[in-house]
Amino acid sequence: MKKAIIMILCVITISVMLPISARADMGPKPSVTIDFDGLNGEMYYATLLSSTQSTGPYSVWNDYVEYMGNYDVFLRFSEYSDTDGYYFLRFYQDCSETNQFSWTYHPPQEFKMLLYFPETDSFIVSNEIYERYAFDSYFIADISRHDSDLTAQPDVRLSKSYDYSKEIISLVVRILLTISIELGIAWCFGLRGKRTFRFITITNIVTQVALNLALNIINFHMGMFAFVMFYVLLEIAVFAIEAFIYAVRLRTQASKRKLIVYALSANVASFVLGLVLALWISGVF
Repeated sequence: MKKAIIMILCVITISVMLPISARADMGPKPSVTIDFDGLNGEMYYATLLSSTQSTGPYSVWNDYVEYMGNYDVFLRFSEYSDTDGYYFLRFYQDCSETNQFSWTYHPPQEFKMLLYFPETDSFIVSNEIYERYAFDSYFIADISRHDSDLTAQPDVRLSKSYDYSKEIISLVVRILLTISIELGIAWCFGLRGKRTFRFITITNIVTQVALNLALNIINFHMGMFAFVMFYVLLEIAVFAIEAFIYAVRLRTQASKRKLIVYALSANVASFVLGLVLALWISGVF
């Protein structure tokens, strides 16, 4: 039985981790997404000026390629000289219709926001320097035009807009689903009664809160790819802890062998469901 359990866990681990070792550049990369407030109806382009001369495939030495967009805009960004010495890395977007800028592949770690308005041939640059604060960093840009002082240079200020409420809802839903699944499987294994259900529920609240908090922190700092990898390893740890606790505290309800099989079955079921939801409904899980 022990050999079978170890084999199952190894297969799950290897099946998830093999793609990671096969291709070093596989999986999502950090991103920066900025929503603009107050520029509706205006034509403008946006870019991030970098503190370094290159990041990923983007660099100050890249030549113009047609897919980049408007060539005249490319030239104007290239000619821009930043007072702090930050660099234009040949990546820019027309944000006129979407009012959103997204750099989804190797954005600069430290950057300034630069906007170009072709109709007036003018720039607006952030006075402050910003950094990515999460694997997927979200900002809201506020454009200050200084209506009271027409001679002052307009400014763009960014504020963090990461949706923590969504993460809290996701955390609560995952914990509730896990407890429901494990109680249902406990019933199928003949582990019944209020005291037994209460003990299993309390055990799962403790282990699942710890597990999901760890996964949320990993997802925040490292992204969904790392989330999936660590999900396997942490689930194995949770299984080992729960199997030990059940074998000690519920030994009057069933044999040690049966309790270990129950812990394995319950954790595999919750793992598979959680993994499917994390991959298919990433906006919530």
